[in-house]
Amino acid sequence: MLRPLLLAGLFIAGLLFAASAARAGDETIAPPLLRATVSISSEVVRIGDVVDNAGPFSQIAIYRAPDLGTTGSLPVAQVLNVLRAQGVIGVDAKDIKQVMVTRLARTLEAKAIEAAVAQALEHRGGLGDAANINLTFDRDVADVRLDASNTGAMLATSARYEPRNGRFDVSFQIANDNGNSTLLRFTGSAIETVEVAVLTRSVERSDILKSADVIVERRPRAEVGNDAAPREQAVGMQMRRSVRSGQPLRIADLAKPDLVQRDQAVSIIFQTAGLYLTTRGKALDNGTEGDVVSVLNIQSKRTVTGTVTGRGQVTIQVATPQPPAEAASVAPESPARTAVAADTHSPVTSKPE
Repeated sequence: MLRPLLLAGLFIAGLLFAASAARAGDETIAPPLLRATVSISSEVVRIGDVVDNAGPFSQIAIYRAPDLGTTGSLPVAQVLNVLRAQGVIGVDAKDIKQVMVTRLARTLEAKAIEAAVAQALEHRGGLGDAANINLTFDRDVADVRLDASNTGAMLATSARYEPRNGRFDVSFQIANDNGNSTLLRFTGSAIETVEVAVLTRSVERSDILKSADVIVERRPRAEVGNDAAPREQAVGMQMRRSVRSGQPLRIADLAKPDLVQRDQAVSIIFQTAGLYLTTRGKALDNGTEGDVVSVLNIQSKRTVTGTVTGRGQVTIQVATPQPPAEAASVAPESPARTAVAADTHSPVTSKPE
């Protein structure tokens, strides 16, 4: 009982001294006031945290602080009893019923932790970009709360990856305002994934892929290799082989669709400068745009070759005949006679095969 009485005496003496000094200086005393809400960063709640104008009693610890990042409540009657036990009396509680105490903290979100680990492993041991690294942690990663004094950046101090089994071990260091550091360590497995076009149904050789036939999924790079086909490249292409539903597509599985198929009726176009003729034909080969195929001219019953230029369309470029060398070497007698010859000359065209 001696210590509380002495503290109470000291507190009252301090108030009386302050009152006399205020009267001498014609100033108003600031009485001790209870706070309704309190935010702290330390592990204990001190009198100065909950009471304004606590004077020399401010640094006395009276409660253990709530957990990091949480808020606790204290009934005012209990707080006043604790204060009286420490010798602090005459506290104005106003109309406060409870004192809310919040423990400040720095929160590292789980997604930010995963991103930091992936960044630390980027391009290590054959891994690719961080955005393509898929992580499985040995322990589920949740939000991490640190003391508010940990204001430093999350710096990777070590990062190890073993390609043979996919295991990783990454450590981070976070500096705090006290000159110390907080260490964090994460272990688990990592694999590189890529976006790939995946079939929604089984397809056969020569099938043309429609938009509904293909979706995008992330698959391990080891599963699809280095020739994974993107969706935008797969839609509209023709299959080179049969593939089951759910299988990823490779570039080697795809080909440009055949615009001409064997035994198909096609249009044969004979084209040269100033000449454009069409006739009917029958394709003797399959071909996509740009392929050279053989076709049968139905009219002449002769086989010719041409380039596929559209669906059911084969174009044959006909060479333009050149004038005889003797005629080319004769100089015109006069500009007038040259103009007449140009007007009366008939164009030379080649006969379709």
